Amino acid sequence: MTDQAFSEPTPIPEPAESSPSLARSASIIAFGNIASRLLGLGRETTIAYFFGASGLVSAFQAASTIPTMIYDLLVGGMLSAALVPVFSDYARAARRSEFGQVVGTVLAVIGLVVAGIVVLIMLLAEPLAHLIAGGLSAELLAITASLMRIMAPAVWFLAVSGVVTGALFALKRFTFPAFAAAIYNLGIIVAALLLNQRLGIYSLAVGVLLGSVLQLALQAPDLLRAGTRLSLGLRHPALRRIWLLYLPILFGLLVSQVQVIIDRRLASGTGEQSLAWMRDATTLFQLPHGLVAVAISLAALPSLAQYFAAGNERDFHATLGRGLRTVLLLITPATVGLWVLGVPIVQLIFQRGAFQPSDTEAVVLALNLYLIGLIPASLDWLLNYTFYARNDTLTPAMVGVASVGIYLFFALLLVKPFGYLGLVFADSMKHTGHFLLMWLLLRRRLGDVSGLQGGVTALRSLAASVIMGVVLLAIMALLQPALPAGFAGSLALVGLAGVVGAVVYLAAASRLGVQEAGMVVQRFGRRLRRR
Repeated sequence: MTDQAFSEPTPIPEPAESSPSLARSASIIAFGNIASRLLGLGRETTIAYFFGASGLVSAFQAASTIPTMIYDLLVGGMLSAALVPVFSDYARAARRSEFGQVVGTVLAVIGLVVAGIVVLIMLLAEPLAHLIAGGLSAELLAITASLMRIMAPAVWFLAVSGVVTGALFALKRFTFPAFAAAIYNLGIIVAALLLNQRLGIYSLAVGVLLGSVLQLALQAPDLLRAGTRLSLGLRHPALRRIWLLYLPILFGLLVSQVQVIIDRRLASGTGEQSLAWMRDATTLFQLPHGLVAVAISLAALPSLAQYFAAGNERDFHATLGRGLRTVLLLITPATVGLWVLGVPIVQLIFQRGAFQPSDTEAVVLALNLYLIGLIPASLDWLLNYTFYARNDTLTPAMVGVASVGIYLFFALLLVKPFGYLGLVFADSMKHTGHFLLMWLLLRRRLGDVSGLQGGVTALRSLAASVIMGVVLLAIMALLQPALPAGFAGSLALVGLAGVVGAVVYLAAASRLGVQEAGMVVQRFGRRLRRR
């Protein structure tokens, strides 16, 4: 769910000094992601409170698969791989007069295509429900089909909103796109709170539709405020450029969506609660991944594309290295922290209402297996964008196909003896395999990558994270017996452990020579001294 790719390019000049820096852009996106992830947690907490980890939630998860898949195929994958690079070309001063025509044409084409697909989803909801979740009961399958029909129009609003996001990114207007997912999650929460008693599980589907409308309404005015005058030019060469860039990505996404269908179908056959447990664990996995990997990668993409087009390999390498080191600095302690504090975090976020302690145990088991792939998946996100910036969408697509093969190997081998946990482990192996292949191919493409200093930062961040993990285990051993059970105790434990863990990690990383951590510590120390 949303919360949430040609001919030789025309050279793009290096950004002017007035352009947002990587740090500033990443910060804006990160703040938006924080809001989105917090509201996403609120969304999942609301769902868990009203519906627990029940078969109804599994039906909702299955119903959202097809709409999400369509969005990912038509816009999600196109956004970073094709729309942002091409729109960025036409957003520069020399070609700005064509920008509105290019954006308007893409909006028209996407809008018409997706409208037809929405109609098909609504007509074929029953067979699609059987395809995705054939292991569910007949009653849950009927509910799945009804939910799918309600959510189908949301695909149109999300698709159009995605094109607007690409245009705003090209203009380096990050604020409203950064908060688009947050407003989407807010729509689901509001609908669930207001309509749950009247509509039950269908209130979530109404929320998806409401959130998609709000997401478009948030962003569209900003595009107009930027002075963009939309027009049509169905024969504009930008359409061909976008299509040629996106075609390899489309092929890779089609294969990966087959994996999603197989994953949902296999999971539905391991018990009616399995999809719900996997959904909750994925929510926690996506929190640091979205805050760190997605924010840094999105912020770096326009600069990487511009440096490559200008033939500036020095700054290209510098931006990539800084991005990789920052991802490692932040995602490594997050992985260890989630592993150590998994139980109190799940209790804090989910365990109330219809969500039982047995559900907490099942979600934590899935989360621990997902965490195996968190660091590789986060680094891999930036590597994908690095290839996109170099106008190479074929390599990530082919690697994506190979990673699906890795998933299928482990999934089919492990699903029978280990149930849904075998599928979770297979997903982590897919992320790990994808990252390793992308890294090997990037080294071949760039040549000497020693200047990126990724390996050194990885080892030092891991060492600092282990120190942090030991401290967190000690805190849990000392505090858990003294804290009350329930929400208050979990909040106190997670809050205190999180603060102490962050301080310990930054101090340890700084002492171990992680440059970025040292800069944070020095800046914080200067502020304290000024006070």
